[in-house]
Amino acid sequence: MNYETRTIGQPDQAALPDYNGGAEEQGHRRKRAIVIGAVVVLLLAVLAWSFYGKKDKSPLAAGAAQGEQLPSVTVVVPGRNTVDRTISATGTIAARVDMPIGVAGEGGLVNAVLVQPGQWVKAGQVLARVDRSVQSQTAESLAAQISVAQSDQSIAQSELDRAAQLVDRGFISKADLQRREATRNAAAARVKVAQAQLREAQARNGRLDIRAPAAGLVLARNVEPGQIVSGGSGMLFRMAKGGEMELRAQMSEQDLATVHVGSRAAVTPVGSDRTFNGEVWQVAPIIDPQSRQGITRVALKYDPALRPGGFAQAVITSGAASIPQLPEAAVQSDRTGNYVYIVGADDKVERRNVTVGQVTDSGVSIAAGLNGTERVVASAGAFLSPGQKVKPVVQKAS
Repeated sequence: MNYETRTIGQPDQAALPDYNGGAEEQGHRRKRAIVIGAVVVLLLAVLAWSFYGKKDKSPLAAGAAQGEQLPSVTVVVPGRNTVDRTISATGTIAARVDMPIGVAGEGGLVNAVLVQPGQWVKAGQVLARVDRSVQSQTAESLAAQISVAQSDQSIAQSELDRAAQLVDRGFISKADLQRREATRNAAAARVKVAQAQLREAQARNGRLDIRAPAAGLVLARNVEPGQIVSGGSGMLFRMAKGGEMELRAQMSEQDLATVHVGSRAAVTPVGSDRTFNGEVWQVAPIIDPQSRQGITRVALKYDPALRPGGFAQAVITSGAASIPQLPEAAVQSDRTGNYVYIVGADDKVERRNVTVGQVTDSGVSIAAGLNGTERVVASAGAFLSPGQKVKPVVQKAS
């Protein structure tokens, strides 16, 4: 019998595993485990992304994310302020009452000129003297005639008195008394005529002197000593009554309708940094059909800087109005006109066309287009566009 000899304690070779094949199988297992782990990690990442991505896209999170990206703009609610309605105008400075002075009498040779332009004079003050040598002799002749007439009257009165004594005794008739009385009356009338002629001559002589018709300021002088003057010589002096001045401002008929007597005005002569306060004292009752303008006359007190004939600008306050007022930076303009940006209830920017009124240091008055309750973009409007959504920051109007 053939027996297989087997050593006790030694394993059967056929029963032993193939160690080389087992290692290869373990490597495959490890690869499969790695792939499965990667797939699981990938699935977990996808699930996490899906969960958190949907959570971020919720309305609240989306709004928060969008709010962080919206531009913040400062807006102002202007309300309505009481603003003086002013009108700008230009015109010429002139004497309020301009008095041209010429020859009132028969004229003659000018002996002396007693005033200069810029001088103040009183009413009746002599401005220039005219030679009166001939007229003086005439006045003396008339004065002598008065003395003759008075002597004739005295003689006639004496004869009348004697006749009155004799008529009672019957030496003369009443008719003779009446004739003497008539002679006395005629002599008295001749005295009055002579006196009237003398006063006339004296008045004529007084008119030879050129006098100021009222107190005021001499503006111009057009006569010199030695000059022959007469009624046709024209204006010899020019005066401003009381020295009062005025601005004759040219205004459109639309502005003229809003101005009234008593309106305050600030007048600034061209070339001067001074402003003079005045008051409208007359509004033209007519409109020039050619220029469609009228004249508003602003009374001014005398000042050496106010020279008649000069050009000046005036700002006339014609009343007050309750209107919105904005900062200058809030108002923009293009070829279509002035406009502002307002932020609506949905925080979206809207364009609003406006009509600009008065511009002052305190801001721009809006005559039309706003009611004062809107949220108006105060600045940076040039970087916005209609329909854009913004984050408004409300600032109280100053």
